[in-house]
Amino acid sequence: MKTKKITTICIAIAFVLSGVNARAQFGDLLQKAKNKAAQKASDMMDQKKNDAPPEEAGQKKTRAVINSVFDFAAGDSVLVNENFSSVAVGASPHTIKTNGAGDVVTVNGENGKWLALEASATYRLSKQYFYPRHFTLEFDLLASADKINDMSPVFFGFTNDNSAKEYLTGSGEYVSLLYYNNNQITVANQNGKYLTTNYDLTPYANRVMHVSIMVDGERMVAYLDKTKIADTQLFLPSDTKNFFLSAPFKYNNGAKLLFSNLRIATFKKS
Repeated sequence: MKTKKITTICIAIAFVLSGVNARAQFGDLLQKAKNKAAQKASDMMDQKKNDAPPEEAGQKKTRAVINSVFDFAAGDSVLVNENFSSVAVGASPHTIKTNGAGDVVTVNGENGKWLALEASATYRLSKQYFYPRHFTLEFDLLASADKINDMSPVFFGFTNDNSAKEYLTGSGEYVSLLYYNNNQITVANQNGKYLTTNYDLTPYANRVMHVSIMVDGERMVAYLDKTKIADTQLFLPSDTKNFFLSAPFKYNNGAKLLFSNLRIATFKKS
């Protein structure tokens, strides 16, 4: 009887041990399966990363910033320097002639005096200047408007004569700011050259825009603020250059374009 009891106990112990071994073996198999699945997932992630576009592979998503240099250099010998400081508010400057009208005004928040440009009027210098081959011309424009497209285009540039009898638009060699399009400008001449480019004009409602122009023989380089908008052969060797500025032919919602700080300068070595 005692021997039979011992045998039963041994069988029970063996059964328990076999169960333990089975669970251990199952645990090993399960861990190996987990390890294999984890390695497969890691391999798939590495492959996806290698195949992904640069921005998905951890590289920078921001666009590269392009830096440029404002290379305009004003002439050192001044021919014209007109900011209307000597003109009474409400009067017309004797240095400017026009086929329309123009009164000197002041603007809240802006320094100095400004010439308010009448719709469909062209403005010239009263005195005719014969510029050398190399010279610079600068001025400021200020659009007083609820929004910039409340004005039709403004034209400025050069023609062979200095007459202010007619309203000029696409005459001579000129730049046009297409305010009503918000973001387009043109550079053209009377010989068929016509260049267009995009330039955001929207921010210039109630903000001063500085225009800089360099002329060197047949070449003209033009800037709006510090952005170069043209660098091209625009003139013929025989062209006589007389500055003109044509106001928008139409204003909406009480808009008005103002002009000031005209500076024309040559170079002593010219």
